[in-house]
Amino acid sequence: MLSHSRCLTRNFGRSLSAIRQGNNVLARRATAAISASPSVTFNNTVKSDPRSSVFQIQYFRTSVAYRDEVVTVKTPAFAESVTEGDVRWEKAVGDTVSEDEVVCEIETDKTSVQVPSPASGVIEELLVPDGGKVEGGTPLFKLRKGAGAPKAAEAPKAEAPAAAAPPPPSAAPPPPPPPSAVGPIPTTMPPVPPVPAHAMDTKPVSAIKPTAAAAAPVTLAVGGAKAARTESRVKMNRMRLRIAQRLKEAQNTCAMLTTFNEVDMSNISEMRKTYKDAFLKKHNMKLGFMSAFVKAAAYALSDQPAVNAVIDDTSKEIVYRDYVDISVAVATPKGLVVPVIRNVEGMSFADIEKTINLLGEKARKNELAVEDMDGGTFTISNGGVFGSMFGTPIINPPQSAILGMHGIFDRPVAVGGKVEIRPMMYVALTYDHRLIDGREAVTFLRKIKAVVEDPRVLLLDM
Repeated sequence: MLSHSRCLTRNFGRSLSAIRQGNNVLARRATAAISASPSVTFNNTVKSDPRSSVFQIQYFRTSVAYRDEVVTVKTPAFAESVTEGDVRWEKAVGDTVSEDEVVCEIETDKTSVQVPSPASGVIEELLVPDGGKVEGGTPLFKLRKGAGAPKAAEAPKAEAPAAAAPPPPSAAPPPPPPPSAVGPIPTTMPPVPPVPAHAMDTKPVSAIKPTAAAAAPVTLAVGGAKAARTESRVKMNRMRLRIAQRLKEAQNTCAMLTTFNEVDMSNISEMRKTYKDAFLKKHNMKLGFMSAFVKAAAYALSDQPAVNAVIDDTSKEIVYRDYVDISVAVATPKGLVVPVIRNVEGMSFADIEKTINLLGEKARKNELAVEDMDGGTFTISNGGVFGSMFGTPIINPPQSAILGMHGIFDRPVAVGGKVEIRPMMYVALTYDHRLIDGREAVTFLRKIKAVVEDPRVLLLDM
């Protein structure tokens, strides 16, 4: 009995020593499991003897938790019309990212695809260099989940009290008296200046000519702004390259011709002024001029189906569309994008404004998908938002025509034999003369002019 108690005491002492020193892995796991683990597996248990007054030591081990897992993030799948893109990294190796934080952007021919982080962690390795080409499914980077430095503790709200000001000196010396502006009183007479032996030469005041002061020498700093003549080169992104390619293809393929007209914006401006508050209250959006031109273009396209058609160069056929999908040109920092408003022929002014606002918001946030810009049977470009007065737009292939809107300016016009000042806008229609004749183009543009100047034409179907 005595030897058995000594053995148990010796084992208990060794276990306590291992816990204090922290060198025994089994002891550390045991203590961690006692404080945190909800489930513990016991083994190597020594049965207790009821005759012994010394408690038993039970050994156990916990299951291993897999942490700091490294995952490989791959390029997301592109749309059918996009095969590859260029990578532009937003993060570097060693940066800590949170879940859904953008790590890189893939610039394609039509849009930019953002690649977010699937989980919080640290960037372990970048598998593609900046500017490298990738395809769908290409490995991009490795992420170590759950790694990174812990967040800094928040600063306490209560600030420490300001340090007490040092006590003033007990006996400060009196300040010296201020110096007197009047000098000491002279005690002797000032010396008399000697009289010159010869009279001094005198000149009239008018004969004295002032002399110009010497100009300060102009010194130019070495490498100053005036002397600097530098230039820099920036690689064109894929979207800008694609835009340039398509515009040049349009010039080389289409026989482009432009016709012009002017629109009196008085009635549509008065309608907008009258109903803008009620429109905003009901639809929770502002009423603009763009919806009027989109609706007028859909009406004119239905009246002139040749403007809504396209030439299939492969089969040498003309494809007429019974639907109207209008692309609206939107300028972004990365280039010009043309999201599509689909089935405009069946939409109201409110539906058009809602769709334009939605697409514009997605374009500003760089969230436009390729599906938002695919298709389109006609394009409207509004250069008037930048103050343009006149211009000739370029066709957006494979379409056959494009409408250019411009700024609204007050101009004198002849109305009923009298000269009046009206808000006027120049509009331009560039069309493919291979398919569209001058009669259809001019009639189309006059139809838009009639609808915008008097929206009642839509109600009367005239």
